[in-house]
Amino acid sequence: MINNSLTNYSVAELNSAIATLLKRGFPPCFCLHASVLKAQVKKGHLWLTLTDGKASINAVIWASIFQNLSFKPNEGDGVVVVGKINFWETRATVTVHVLDVRPSISTVLHQFEVVRDLLLKEGLIDPARSRELPRYPRSIAVLTSVPSSALADMIRTAKERWPLTNLFVIPIPVQGAVAQKIQSVLKSLTSQLSANQIEVLVLARGGGSREDLMVFDNEDLCRQLADYPIPVVTGIGHEDDLTVADLVVDHRAATPTAAIVKVLPSRETAKDNCLQRKVRLIDYCELLVKKRRHDLLERKKALSVNSPLRVIDNYRIKLEDKNQLLKALSPQRWLARGFAIVRTQRFKTIRKIEEVKPNQHLTIELIDGLIDSEVQTIYLKKKSK
Repeated sequence: MINNSLTNYSVAELNSAIATLLKRGFPPCFCLHASVLKAQVKKGHLWLTLTDGKASINAVIWASIFQNLSFKPNEGDGVVVVGKINFWETRATVTVHVLDVRPSISTVLHQFEVVRDLLLKEGLIDPARSRELPRYPRSIAVLTSVPSSALADMIRTAKERWPLTNLFVIPIPVQGAVAQKIQSVLKSLTSQLSANQIEVLVLARGGGSREDLMVFDNEDLCRQLADYPIPVVTGIGHEDDLTVADLVVDHRAATPTAAIVKVLPSRETAKDNCLQRKVRLIDYCELLVKKRRHDLLERKKALSVNSPLRVIDNYRIKLEDKNQLLKALSPQRWLARGFAIVRTQRFKTIRKIEEVKPNQHLTIELIDGLIDSEVQTIYLKKKSK
């Protein structure tokens, strides 16, 4: 039996009342954490089925919002949805009207791991591939968003550290599905490296959530960075943030400013090194001059000892000594003392009696002349016992 005291509704009135209750009792905007169970595009609108594993709800991203989204969710993606309740009175269905959608950290980390493992197998992630940075680069290219606080810090740091290096700031988008745009900029820059003497590329992005850095996990972008013709340095996010791009480039810095510090030498350090070298050069020159002076003094002493006049005097003294010796041993001295020299007619000196024969003609030399003689008698001395 129908109780007349109950409130009476038509279907439209009931649905309208439910809509009114939802509007009054539910926040106009909320954040929903879920996974995409199903995703389907119809007439430019993206229809989703969202789940947390226990329950599910339908959601829709209208075409006007969908075409401007930086992240396009796919089935299996973890998402964080900003939306509001949309209750259709005609069918009494509840749908989440999506205003914005971001990948959840689980989706970001999953893409990171997939791309990392793939490039690791191909050998693109290998510390041995890292190239050395030039000590004093003539020019560097900085790819980052313009304007930004990160760029301002990088420019200030570059001027303080090494103002001699030219900075080519090339604006790029750094958030959302912008991998292809960054790749296009990198490709265009390749043809300008030689003309502008660019020796290092710095890819930088300021701080943000890990979800905001998802573009730097893009497989194609990371391949291009790995094979870039000049050394690449990344300064992406904060020190704790790690992307696949950080793994494939030559050097990774914790922040954009740290990337500039890694690339450019320190002006103060270089100045100190120059002063130290100046001191060492002065000390070396003084030591060299002192050594050369000592060598000259030694040579002067050697020259004074071995001067031509002294050498001649030494030779003269030696000759005089030899002359005195010759005089002492000269036969003329013995002849002057009364001795005589007996020779044969062939001028052979006679030393022993057995060299003489009877009737032999001999020449006897005295101090003042010669005597020709003939041997008549030979007397032998008796040998003493």
